Amino acid sequence: MSATIILPRILQIGKNACEAVASIVTQLHCQRPLIITDAMMVKLGYVTRIQAVLTESDIHSEVFADTVPEPTVASIDAGVAATRQGNFDCLIGLGGGSPIDSAKAIAILAKHGGTMRDYKFPRNVTETGLPVIAIPTTAGTGSEMTRFTIITDDHVDEKMLCVGMGFLPAAALVDYTLSLSVPPRVTADTGIDALTHAIESYVSKKANAYSDSQALAAMRLLAPNLRTAYHDGKNEAAREAMMMGATLAGVAFSAASVALVHGMSRPIGAHFHVPHGLSNAMLLPTVTEFSISGAELRYARCAKAMGIAEEHDNVIIANKKLLQELKSLNQELQVPTLQQYGIDKTSYLNKLELMAEQAQASGSPGNNPRIPTIEEMVSIYQSLWQD
Repeated sequence: MSATIILPRILQIGKNACEAVASIVTQLHCQRPLIITDAMMVKLGYVTRIQAVLTESDIHSEVFADTVPEPTVASIDAGVAATRQGNFDCLIGLGGGSPIDSAKAIAILAKHGGTMRDYKFPRNVTETGLPVIAIPTTAGTGSEMTRFTIITDDHVDEKMLCVGMGFLPAAALVDYTLSLSVPPRVTADTGIDALTHAIESYVSKKANAYSDSQALAAMRLLAPNLRTAYHDGKNEAAREAMMMGATLAGVAFSAASVALVHGMSRPIGAHFHVPHGLSNAMLLPTVTEFSISGAELRYARCAKAMGIAEEHDNVIIANKKLLQELKSLNQELQVPTLQQYGIDKTSYLNKLELMAEQAQASGSPGNNPRIPTIEEMVSIYQSLWQD
């Protein structure tokens, strides 16, 4: 069976890649970019850096810095209003996954109208929005390479998965120097998010030869460097490897889709405002243990690509090492439990079935090597609570 691979038209990778932004705007035949970002990117001076490059090429830009972590319908609507009011012809998504996901959603709504829910999966969005230039500043979501965006409906606490080539950025500028200021907590959460992308795309029922090659390459970069980047954020070699690994993982899951971890992660984020990468980290060891029986050989290959199992290890030994590593990684990177994060136990336990139903409706659990029932997802959610 063949696989459809969709990638940005332009991909610039390496140190100071973000400084190519003006030439990219010109190549896309655009003249009025709006930078979609957040207050932290303004504070760190990254927005000023991008605007200076644009100004040198006589390209006037403006800034919308009101995106929020885990973007909501309300924040997207505000961005759409700003885009239409300024008559901008392209968007520059600058920041972590949230500003880039926001830019992708705003680009569609600003051009085609409607509400975000109109574009929710299972609809396949093929319409072309305003061109998006994605400039990631974290090694995590891989959103710069994907045809997905996730927006929370803040009225019903639901994270809506939106899918289609219409959400694919026109260009991606992957510059690891922008990640050197990322704090340890964010480094950990986004790094485990990227690792989850690589693992899930490799074991996904939609995996293919192309996604396999990208996923394995991503694991080889991410696993040996995540701890270093967490403990020493100024280590350029580790940051470069993490940024490249996250981008490759984005390519992999864009081609093969994610699976159960992501399906179950989104409701936790929507109901309890847990950052996406962190909720993935909370789930990854438990969901992997549940899923291994459905793809024992593939999980063993993950362990070997990550460098935690030897080539001569049999499947059982390799998978045992994989589970040990995922648990050890969470401990070293200080991933909190639900209780430690401050979630109310009664509220959490009362929403288990609703979250399981929302996870199933996202479609991601159906890609898992072992497809869970609603009852099994409820059990996994329940097992995450540790008194």
